Amino acid sequence: MAQPLKDKVALVAGATRGAGRGIAVELGAAGATVYVTGRSTRARRSEYDRPETVEDTADLVTAAGGHGIAVPTDHLDPTQVRALVDRVADEQGRLDVLVNDIWGGEKLFAWDTPLWEHDLDDGLRLLRLAVETHAITSHHALPLLLQNPGGLVVEMTDGTTEYNRDTYRVSFFYDLAKASVLRMAFALGHELGPLGATAVALTPGWMRSEMMLEHFGVREDNWRDALDRVPHFAISETPRYVGRAVAALATDPDVARWNGASLSSGALAQEYGFTDLDGSRPDAWRYMVEVQDPGRPADTAGYR
Repeated sequence: MAQPLKDKVALVAGATRGAGRGIAVELGAAGATVYVTGRSTRARRSEYDRPETVEDTADLVTAAGGHGIAVPTDHLDPTQVRALVDRVADEQGRLDVLVNDIWGGEKLFAWDTPLWEHDLDDGLRLLRLAVETHAITSHHALPLLLQNPGGLVVEMTDGTTEYNRDTYRVSFFYDLAKASVLRMAFALGHELGPLGATAVALTPGWMRSEMMLEHFGVREDNWRDALDRVPHFAISETPRYVGRAVAALATDPDVARWNGASLSSGALAQEYGFTDLDGSRPDAWRYMVEVQDPGRPADTAGYR
């Protein structure tokens, strides 16, 4: 199979599970050398206390056809991030793709809880994990990425600029975190564009991450069993779908046309022609605006 990223080097920050893992695997399938980071390792779990590890992600990258390299890293620690980037520079001499997917906030926000009732320590830690980590990582990694023209930075978030502008997202802290990452991509676009690099914000749709499947008591092979309880889950997608979106961007010689833009997996699938693992093209954000949010019955016809 063709491997258009065979000589490229990527860093997926926050790749232990979910979108980060899906992105890392698809970059590997395109032939890239992919450094994957996270705090959950085979020797020690993070506070998530989940079984997925960053070493497992690296193995999946290699199995897909790339070269996966696991580097356990806490992206709130500038010293660790600087050491990570120094290692990439020493071993590869370049960085072509940076994906900021660090999150870690699932257990730190309360749905529909106003700011004055929300646990303040949890909310502030959520902001540190979701926003400060991205800034620290970009600060240290961008000088290496800029050494060669055509570099790509992908800021992973939840929701497009258009959707989040008009929609309250879960809670004060969650809303602020996701809006901040969108704005990061916009700002980086202004700073990187004149130097020959591209920055974008990217959101998956309703993603069937490991935690989401567990929440609904299903597996990837029987996820539709949850539709009786959660009908709109029919529009959901695998983490590999947004991974294919990143791979498509990374292999697009005209990727600079997206600089500073807010993008989604579903919209990019229509643009580039890739599909999810089942051959469908779910367009979750259009579905949410046109079907789910107005309270219409679940019906994915025309949306996947």
